[in-house]
Amino acid sequence: MPVQITLNKGRVPVKVFTQDIEHDAIQQLLNVAQLPIVHGHVAAMPDVHHGIGATVGSVIPTKQAIIPAAVGVDIGCGMNAVRLTLHAKDLPESLSKLRSAVEARVPVGFNQHDSDKVRGSSHARQGRVLDDRLDKIVGKHPGVMKMQRRFAQTWVCQLGTLGGGNHFIELCLDEEQRVWVMLHSGSRGIGNVFGRYFIEAARKDMRRHQVNLPDRDLAYFSEGSDLFDDYVEAVDWAQDYALLNRSMMMKLVLDALAPHLPPFKIDGEAINCHHNYVAVEHHFGEKLFITRKGAISAQAGQLGIIPGSMGAKSYIVRGKGNPESFCSCSHGAGRRMSRTEAKRRFNRFDLAKQTEGVECRKDGGVIDEIPGAYKDIDQVMANQTDLVEVVHTLKQVMCIKG
Repeated sequence: MPVQITLNKGRVPVKVFTQDIEHDAIQQLLNVAQLPIVHGHVAAMPDVHHGIGATVGSVIPTKQAIIPAAVGVDIGCGMNAVRLTLHAKDLPESLSKLRSAVEARVPVGFNQHDSDKVRGSSHARQGRVLDDRLDKIVGKHPGVMKMQRRFAQTWVCQLGTLGGGNHFIELCLDEEQRVWVMLHSGSRGIGNVFGRYFIEAARKDMRRHQVNLPDRDLAYFSEGSDLFDDYVEAVDWAQDYALLNRSMMMKLVLDALAPHLPPFKIDGEAINCHHNYVAVEHHFGEKLFITRKGAISAQAGQLGIIPGSMGAKSYIVRGKGNPESFCSCSHGAGRRMSRTEAKRRFNRFDLAKQTEGVECRKDGGVIDEIPGAYKDIDQVMANQTDLVEVVHTLKQVMCIKG
């Protein structure tokens, strides 16, 4: 049976959908629960763990205010998955050529598309739909441009790129051996710039109004203020950028795979969802700003994606609309240890063993993403049977990391 514990040391309760939670994460959640803007209760998902700014795996309902650091700096980070009309038998025995083909088409890590090739292309035309809205934001906040060199070109050239860290592109097989393509990325450098800019602006605003906070990262904008409206405009833009980034990247991945596989089409389910974002929703009779920091929306009947680590399983799920979680569920397995601790504890031989059977990098550069650094995805899923039902179970056979 799923486990739910309630922490009652804040102004509002914290409802935690697991017992696997470290002390630092509990303290972060209690700090959030002290804020006067939080409504009802705070929810913590089964993959909850300590984060920067706010707890990863938390769902924070605020009334007439938003906490920029709770949304974070990878605004709109999320998942995209499609099922193809291919089966395992259609894949080559070695997936190394497929991996190389995708890596040649999709820039990873700090790389981006060449500006000379982007200029005047369909790539640039797709990005242009965001131009006017961006000009309006930057016009009000020129300081944003100072935080990113070559600002005007970079955001366009990073559309359709992966980034680094825990972002990935995967080829998976479901329980019927059907082929899926799944990827994880967000709003790239420009989302990071927006996040850092408005987090600092919120801190300054709190100091100016002499508001005492349990943690300076919990600085917030109140609805009706200029900064609130400007932040909402910027975060909406970054979330739209993240959706477009994932859609463009998915097309590049499919184009890269096509020459090496039998003819295929997208078959049925296609999901593109955020798991670091804020949205206006109604819960318990109130209009609230719901910030999901490492959590996805799981409204009744809504499809979502919960990935495991690069050597484990992932899940396509259908939400149950549980009001206690604000219709949310986990966004993945959740880290069990920091990247620094993972590098200290594991080596490339451990990585090779834990990713056996998966075509992926097995060098020291991705040890911080080793499966052993993450929680057991099966246990995470067992803790949220009240939140979602499993539609498909996917097993990674190829994984590309930045």
